[in-house]
Amino acid sequence: MYNMDQYDGENDYMQQEDDWDRDLLLDPAWEKQQRKTFTAWCNSHLRKAGTQIENIEEDFRDGLKLMLLLEVISGERLAKPERGKMRVHKISNVNKALDFIASKGVKLVSIGAEEIVDGNAKMTLGMIWTIILRFAIQDISVEETSAKEGLLLWCQRKTAPYKNVNIQNFHISWKDGLGFCALIHRHRPELIDYGKLRKDDPMTNLNTAFDVAEKYLDIPKMLDAEDIVGTARPDEKAIMTYVSSFYHAFSGAQKAETAANRICKVLAVNQENEQLMEDYEKLASDLLEWIRRTIPWLENRLPENTMQAMQQKLEDFRDYRRLHKPPKVQEKCQLEINFNTLQTKLRLSNRPAFMPSEGKMVSDINNAWGSLEGAEKGYEEWLLNEIRRLERLDHLAEKFRQKAAIHEAWTEGKEEMLQKRDYETASLSDIKALLKKHEAFESDLAAHQDRVEQIAAIAQELNELDYYDSPSVNARCQRICDQWDALGALTQKRSEALQRTEKLLETIDQLYLEFAKRAAPFNNWMEGAMEDLQDTFIVHTIEEIQGLSTAHEQFKATLPEADKERLAILGIHNEIAKIVQTYHVNMAGTNPYTTINPQEINTKWDKVRQLVPQRDQALIEEHARQQNNERLRRQFANQANVIGPWIQNKMEEIGRISIEMHGTLEDQLTHLRQYEKSIVNYKPKIDQLEGDHQLIQEALIFDNKHTNYTMEHIRVGWEQLLTTIARTINEIENQILTRDAKGISQEQLNEFRASFNHFDRDHSGTLGAEEFKACLISLGFDIANDAQKRTGIMDAEDFKTCLISVGYNLGENEFSRIMSIVDPNRMGIVTFQAFIDFMSRETADTDTADQVMASFKVLAGDKNYILADELRRELPPDQADYCIARMAPYCGPDAVPGALDYMSFSTALYGESDL
Repeated sequence: MYNMDQYDGENDYMQQEDDWDRDLLLDPAWEKQQRKTFTAWCNSHLRKAGTQIENIEEDFRDGLKLMLLLEVISGERLAKPERGKMRVHKISNVNKALDFIASKGVKLVSIGAEEIVDGNAKMTLGMIWTIILRFAIQDISVEETSAKEGLLLWCQRKTAPYKNVNIQNFHISWKDGLGFCALIHRHRPELIDYGKLRKDDPMTNLNTAFDVAEKYLDIPKMLDAEDIVGTARPDEKAIMTYVSSFYHAFSGAQKAETAANRICKVLAVNQENEQLMEDYEKLASDLLEWIRRTIPWLENRLPENTMQAMQQKLEDFRDYRRLHKPPKVQEKCQLEINFNTLQTKLRLSNRPAFMPSEGKMVSDINNAWGSLEGAEKGYEEWLLNEIRRLERLDHLAEKFRQKAAIHEAWTEGKEEMLQKRDYETASLSDIKALLKKHEAFESDLAAHQDRVEQIAAIAQELNELDYYDSPSVNARCQRICDQWDALGALTQKRSEALQRTEKLLETIDQLYLEFAKRAAPFNNWMEGAMEDLQDTFIVHTIEEIQGLSTAHEQFKATLPEADKERLAILGIHNEIAKIVQTYHVNMAGTNPYTTINPQEINTKWDKVRQLVPQRDQALIEEHARQQNNERLRRQFANQANVIGPWIQNKMEEIGRISIEMHGTLEDQLTHLRQYEKSIVNYKPKIDQLEGDHQLIQEALIFDNKHTNYTMEHIRVGWEQLLTTIARTINEIENQILTRDAKGISQEQLNEFRASFNHFDRDHSGTLGAEEFKACLISLGFDIANDAQKRTGIMDAEDFKTCLISVGYNLGENEFSRIMSIVDPNRMGIVTFQAFIDFMSRETADTDTADQVMASFKVLAGDKNYILADELRRELPPDQADYCIARMAPYCGPDAVPGALDYMSFSTALYGESDL
């Protein structure tokens, strides 16, 4: 007996419990599918040997066709079979087949030769399945997975682009037939019109796939569409056997395609290399032919008779360098690149190196190119020498014309300039400028002496060389020399006239300078005085206006001395006028040192005299205004200095009232409301102060030394006072509401207030965390062991110290939980109202989310959800509508249409989740 199971631990696709049930009979439907599939699979191999089987359990009983099947699928020869008809011969043949299977690493379990010989259908099908696994499925490998998993992964990869195909197993995933059609269409799309297939027509899909596979892919029809559709779960082994045939059929096609691709790639490389060789040969031939035609043209040295003809030769050469040669340089470079690229490709593809035709090697082309450049260099040198030779005479003539033209352009207008009498109406500064300008002209004239001599020398050389246009050159040279002599005489005459005029104007210039030196500061003083007298002033106190009045009186005392300086300056101007009249000097302009004139001085002096009394009147009016402002300051300060302290005292009194506990909460509330009324009755005084403040603003008064209070301070203090009394009243009202709602007695509230005030050492109305902890312990809370919730207003460290001092052990975690309740914003303090709210919750019986949830469960009839009709039946209409509008739909496994989630609604009511 042989053991049929997986080969070893890593081939789990052949595990006994997964692949074959040895203890139970086959399902009749599965047995039918396996019998048909396994028979078709065996025949697909046996027909290669010219035989087949009809009945799988009968035809393998003698072992002969079983051995033949193993030889066909393995490609190996088995031991010689026994040809006898006796049972012992048949058992021997079957054992040889089973020995061969075992030699391939298959451990056979519960399969013996006697059972096969006896025609046991269950054991025969099990043996054939073992052979299929070993020889058709085991060697399948896809992405590091093998056998069954590899085959499944291959199917998933191939059918992934098809949205209506989802291969997850080898049974129900194939029932609609689209999986088989997708495999065929993926590899041979011309065989199936996949777009016309429908998922709801499995019979058509399956028959289409089976018929196409048998007709075009040589895959026998191993399954019946009726059996697959009519079975709830098709046989996995039959499906795997049939699908493996597709894998082997398409993997063979892929190998053929890979081989064809390899051949095409090799041929493409060869064709590309041959094209590169042809391109090289053609490019090399064209380049060598161009070099052959160009060298004779560059070696031609026949000179031309004219400069124009030689310049045309030079232009032709430049065209050659610019237009004709650069493309050939590129061709030569490309030729070398193509040659190197071709040799590299041949070497990389294991081909022999390329050998160009004779005379077309890269070295041959480089040698021809060197000869071209040698001829080119000699040709260019010859052209330049010929042009220089023809250029010499033209250059001398052109040089004469240029120098003559420059000299004539320079002398143009010079005679008219030297004959001007502009110095007669010029000022002293103009005369000095004219003298400097004339000196510069004399220097320029001397410098041009060399140019005149060069012009004469060039004319002489052209005469000696028999220049064809010598007469016109000589005539032009003579005109230049005659004009040069005339310019020298006019220059000397103008120099003498300028020097005489300069001495006459220097005397007048001294007087102009003295006038300017004294008139400028006096003019600045008058302009400053006018600016000061007209300047607007802004003062805020009587002291400031008195200072301005004193400065103004000091200014008026300087006016007599200023008038004396004015008369002296006018005297200098009168002296200048006298000299001009005496010596008949033609004064062409005004004083060059200043723009100030006597008329302007007198006009400004009169303006100053007019502004003085106007300034006097303005100072008097401002003094009266400042006196009125001082009265307004004192009036506001007298009231503000009373109202400010009053507000501060009332704030302190309210603080004491909120801490002290006299009488019941109702008594405290009555007292506070009476106190609020007395504060409100003080409002007219605030309004009166607002009126005084408005007068101060209208008078543009910005400071008040008589008080430290501003209207803004008073307003803020008044608003804080009203807010504080209102907040204190509201706090008492909230305490009453808390007491009545939670059933807390007056004595308990007094006890809470007393404890809070005791630990509120700074009377701030708040407790730090440690103060709050001490307060809780003083009220009987053991925070280390009790999960009670207490909240007040204390500093954390002070409160903790207090608790420890009275012998309590406070756990940090529990105290942190309580602080998160009373101080949700993590400010580090606890207000009295938060403290009272916490103590009220701790001492009173309150509803919880669990209690509300349990109540809803009663209304829902113990269900996990509730319906709208049930809410409307049990609750008032408005409350029922409130719940229906806010309850989320229930999504549990037992949900029904219209089910509502009362659990999340209950937790949201108490802030444990979002409503």
